[in-house]
Amino acid sequence: ESNLTEMRRVGPNALLVAVIGVVVPFVFGTWVLGPIFFGDESFNARLFLGAALVATSVGITASVFKSLGITKTRASQTVLGAAVIDDVLGLIVLAVVSALASGGDVDTMMVGELVLKSFGFLGGALVIGTFAADPISRFFSSISAGVGMKLSVALGLALSFGYVAELFGLEPIIGAFAAGLILESVHFGYFADPQFVDDLERIDCVHIEDRQKIEAVIIRHRHSHVEDLIGNLNFVFVPIFFAYTGMQVDVGSLLQPELYFVALIVSAAAILGKLLAGIAAKGDLHERLLVGISMVPRGEVGLIFAATGKSLGVLSDELFSVIILVVIITTFISPPFISRVGGRMAA
Repeated sequence: ESNLTEMRRVGPNALLVAVIGVVVPFVFGTWVLGPIFFGDESFNARLFLGAALVATSVGITASVFKSLGITKTRASQTVLGAAVIDDVLGLIVLAVVSALASGGDVDTMMVGELVLKSFGFLGGALVIGTFAADPISRFFSSISAGVGMKLSVALGLALSFGYVAELFGLEPIIGAFAAGLILESVHFGYFADPQFVDDLERIDCVHIEDRQKIEAVIIRHRHSHVEDLIGNLNFVFVPIFFAYTGMQVDVGSLLQPELYFVALIVSAAAILGKLLAGIAAKGDLHERLLVGISMVPRGEVGLIFAATGKSLGVLSDELFSVIILVVIITTFISPPFISRVGGRMAA
């Protein structure tokens, strides 16, 4: 759902919001809350706590914006633009933290090497992929221009880039994300359209206005076809991911009352970190508050960070449960406040 065109279009203000929204929560989690509540945990575990607080999931936020009819406002464009940059920075943080957790001792040289490797891989993948995506799509469409091949090209590139990222010692998700950035709708113009698009094109319209409306629908669905195909896969794999993550939660740890107190404190810090990012946005206090609140939900991105830390054996049951609770709290608390603040702007 993100691409290089969107990244180029977002202004320096969205970049500033994203950077603050990444740096402040990471510092809060790793060097403030971590030592206070999880002093017995390893430094790598505290790094994962900070990384989990970095995450931003704007899927819910975007839905609220759409329902309020404010998707074209400056505040919503700032949020959505910052979310693209936030994703990139967040994945790089995840890649670096995961590599540190797997590599033993932490030192400045190692951190610098991992940061350069992450940025280098992502930059190289984007440069190479930008030139390679079109010839690859053209080649496979010459073999078959059907919908099945269209989906196979998208998945094949995502899995291939993920595999190469793993060869570089990075998390596969950063490679798959790079593949998603370079794949734009233009690269799938060689493949067949959805059947209903073909049906719409055969409709004869007497009035020019009606034809223009149909053309707008055709363009929208033609450009979003691959997203729709991937969305169908989500119906299978997303529930599996959520169930798998939930199965890793130790129910016994949830019976500890102090765990909920810690989760509330960490959630407050997570919310504050994003609100501080909103201060960097343009506009009055009301608009800046909307930007900050809209960046609060951690959603599935926070779960991915937690699941990665758990799979590496870095997170204890208690810390893992706290992160899951923080994800739940920040995700459910945000929409009502976004609706309240954004509703004033819509009015």
